[in-house]
Amino acid sequence: MQSCVDKLFQDSIDTKKRAQSVLSLPISRAAAVMVQTLQQGGKILACGNGGSAADAQHFAAELLNRFEKERPPLAAIALTTDSSTLTSIANDYSFEQIFSKQVKALGKPNDILLAISTSGRSPNINQAILEAQEKQMHVVAFTGKNGGQLATLLRPTDIEIRVPSENTARIQEVHLLTIHCLCYLIDELITKEIPCPEPH
Repeated sequence: MQSCVDKLFQDSIDTKKRAQSVLSLPISRAAAVMVQTLQQGGKILACGNGGSAADAQHFAAELLNRFEKERPPLAAIALTTDSSTLTSIANDYSFEQIFSKQVKALGKPNDILLAISTSGRSPNINQAILEAQEKQMHVVAFTGKNGGQLATLLRPTDIEIRVPSENTARIQEVHLLTIHCLCYLIDELITKEIPCPEPH
């Protein structure tokens, strides 16, 4: 069993090393866009399914409360937490609309949708992206594998953070690291520890 654990640790390390070379730029771009939105009075709506729902909630909690330093609370909402809203939409309409209807109600132009999907094949995530684009929101997407259908929906101004792995667990591990990178950069930019670049 110990050798299995050692292999899992090594697989995770190897995936993170591969991801570092391709994700540092899109993560930096995403942080800059998020800070610009938050400083202009906008908010970030986050969604995902299963483990990705937990990631969406984790990200929102770190922003709304705090990450590593004291700063004002930041406007972030996980669209995965209201069971009455989720079940009423799924029951009255369809599960595919559980996030898109919330984006339609809550999203404003220049807000951000953080869409998390390891495969890029989740219909409810993809519908949320389309609705966010209709609302003239920015989209930041966490994906993996080949990006799935999700990747084909993104505009040039949207940001995809795609983990170079086919393994769902490894992808989720890098998504969590990405969340912590974003939270760290947002903290530093908001508190003026590092200058905020213009997003490209």
